[in-house]
Amino acid sequence: MTDEPQQQAAARRRPLVSQLLELTRHSAIYGIGGLMSRFLAVLMLPLYTSYVSTKDYGRIELLMATMAVAVVVIRGGANFGFIRFYFLEKEADYRRRLIRTVFWAQMTYSTLVLALCVLFASPIAGLLGVRYTPHSHLQGSGTSLVIATAVLLWANVNYAQMTNLFRAEKRSVAFAIATVANILITVGLTVILVVVYHDGPLGIIAGNLSGTLVVYVALLTYRREQLGLQFDPKLLRTMNRFGIPLMAAALAIWVTNFGDRLMLSKLLHGTYRLTQLGQYSLAYKIGSAMVLLFTAFQIAWPAFAYSIEDEGEAKRAYSYVLTYLMYLAAWTAVALSLFAPWLAHYLGRKPGYWPAANAIPALAFSNVFFAGFVVVTIATGRIRQTKFNWVAATAAALLNFGLNLWLIPAYGMLGAAYATLAAYVLLMLVRTWNAQRLYPVNYQWRRVAIILLAAGALTGLGEALHQSLVLAFALTAAYPLLLVPLGFYLPAERKRLRRLLPAHN
Repeated sequence: MTDEPQQQAAARRRPLVSQLLELTRHSAIYGIGGLMSRFLAVLMLPLYTSYVSTKDYGRIELLMATMAVAVVVIRGGANFGFIRFYFLEKEADYRRRLIRTVFWAQMTYSTLVLALCVLFASPIAGLLGVRYTPHSHLQGSGTSLVIATAVLLWANVNYAQMTNLFRAEKRSVAFAIATVANILITVGLTVILVVVYHDGPLGIIAGNLSGTLVVYVALLTYRREQLGLQFDPKLLRTMNRFGIPLMAAALAIWVTNFGDRLMLSKLLHGTYRLTQLGQYSLAYKIGSAMVLLFTAFQIAWPAFAYSIEDEGEAKRAYSYVLTYLMYLAAWTAVALSLFAPWLAHYLGRKPGYWPAANAIPALAFSNVFFAGFVVVTIATGRIRQTKFNWVAATAAALLNFGLNLWLIPAYGMLGAAYATLAAYVLLMLVRTWNAQRLYPVNYQWRRVAIILLAAGALTGLGEALHQSLVLAFALTAAYPLLLVPLGFYLPAERKRLRRLLPAHN
């Protein structure tokens, strides 16, 4: 009788391979919209760089960076607390009140910000440095770009809440349909506005906001019965108390992700700053193409991680997931770094964009450490100790800010790229230190070190030798092979890999 609970627990346990395959499968299902969005964002780069100058592209990225932080602030703590509070109670009346409260709060905040941006569009354009001057060869007035960005901000805030509700309801198919519809409409309208009507940066922003608005109106119609006039200020305050620490962490991460664009625009001078900003923006998008790997993973990972009831099995799974995710991320970073010159030439259709290749390696490897951060953070979420999130994010943001002040005036966009890499390294290290104190996991640090050292060695070798496509292909293909003599693969993994090789008679 005493063995029965243990037998039942053992019966519930599944092989690690089965668990990882399940994570992969859920990642594919939940991440289809995000994957498509990232993929098309990269594919659209040749269009943007063919019809928009580096300076105009720099203006767009500056506005998008500003909008990103505004979205976090406007959505507030309720954004981070909505799904958590949705599952506190199952009664229909409670959930209807919750949905309506968050809907009207975010509608009010976003509408107020939109009105202020329209009224003060010209001063905002001057403050951000995106104002049009007659001799600058820029397309579109700064005022019109600010107004268009404000409308896009309003649409994004309210659209995000509608799709957030699909996530709370666990309706992944509906979520994917809305996301894909938004992407397809956005791409079509952007091509028309930029290619046919030659609207330049204004066409890019207007195309993006048009797709979001169309789908948002459709979702409003679909949700009309749930969105009545009801508001609970006490419930909103409770959600804000829960979510504001997480919002603070998100803002700190924004400094690391987007603050360098603002600092490039302020620390450099003349039209050179917009040129560097445009080149850096292209490098950032190419370097973050590996986020394709993480978009689906980030959506599926929390549910998978929390669903493992046995603590020993959970820690074992977390350990292997960190190793394998960083393996894939590092291999992708090697490829992006080695192929950087050709990617910059193809995606940046004009010679003015091509220096972006120099910043790609540092930005690509930044995402390797971001992958590690995503995995180790789940441990504190498992035990509901998330207050330290903002400390780790703030430490990384402060380091990023300080290095940008030091490196950008001397090295331009390359200084910003290395500041970003340093910040992400610190972000993962600080988060890991805290998580290990609260929920120790036996991560495979020796294997992680081998992953990083091998990736760095191949990237450095490619930089040192005369660059060619043949060499880039050869060094990228050599990465998993180089790990064999370094002792990376475990016996079970070597055995599984041998099964994949052709049999020899």
